[in-house]
Amino acid sequence: MVNYQNRVASTLAALWRNALPAFCLALGLGLGLTVAQPALATGAYEMPSLSAGSNTWVIDDANVISRLNEGKLSSKFQDLAAATGTEVRLVTIHRLDYGETPETFANQLFEQWFPTPEVQANQALLVLDDVTNGVALRVGETAAELLNPEIAESVAEETVAIPLREDNKYNQAFLAAGDRIVTVLSGDPDPGPPVVDSTLDVEGTFASSKETEANRDNSLVLIIGFLVAATVIPMVTYWAYLAIGG
Repeated sequence: MVNYQNRVASTLAALWRNALPAFCLALGLGLGLTVAQPALATGAYEMPSLSAGSNTWVIDDANVISRLNEGKLSSKFQDLAAATGTEVRLVTIHRLDYGETPETFANQLFEQWFPTPEVQANQALLVLDDVTNGVALRVGETAAELLNPEIAESVAEETVAIPLREDNKYNQAFLAAGDRIVTVLSGDPDPGPPVVDSTLDVEGTFASSKETEANRDNSLVLIIGFLVAATVIPMVTYWAYLAIGG
């Protein structure tokens, strides 16, 4: 009888060991836990080589711009360069090196591509990191006579940022930014940032506190139920084996 009970206990222990990983997985899912995955970061030194006069206008490393809109932007920037001699380039990246910001990245890349003040003068570089949706616009000295710091800041923080805050509308953001930059650098009046729709139904966009609480309660019930089942079923099975063995 003792040997039989030992075999039953060993079997139940094995069942519990098999159930434990599944329970831990359910617990993690219920609490919304995520496991951090390593992600590749991008530094200015990893960007393709480029210099003034290059026919490359858009580098979409983050893959957030459609091919059609990339072509539209490239065409706008190329026409601007032919008409005014001022060159604009757009770069998107996915995840910055540790300690980098869109501003430091843009400055490093700007100076890497255009190493002298003379070459930098008629250049503009718009950079976006799609992980943080951080934006920076670096403008050369001559180009800044039209695209001044105030307008450049507005392009980054309003023309690009507003569509991204609404729903990560990257194509809309960059098309609007491209139009505004080209307009200003062509010597025309600044059209200004996009108009914000203040009638947006915020309540309809996000779950209510009651809905959030209900979802949390359902997750807790599921976890508790699994825990009870994982604990009680082996015990019932154990006593059933004892009864049969007796």
